[in-house]
Amino acid sequence: MVDVAAADDASTFAVQELLAARWATAPADRTTREAGEPGVRRRCFLDLRQEPDS
Repeated sequence: MVDVAAADDASTFAVQELLAARWATAPADRTTREAGEPGVRRRCFLDLRQEPDS
């Protein structure tokens, strides 16, 4: 599991895409926001034993 914290949704999607290019992932389709806190978070689940499908 990888938690990504960034300033905006686009940045967390970019990190998720980079991770998905290397490992099999269960993609997250949304980000979460903490009330009163800046930025967003996304949780990605990786399977380091499997390469992504070609």
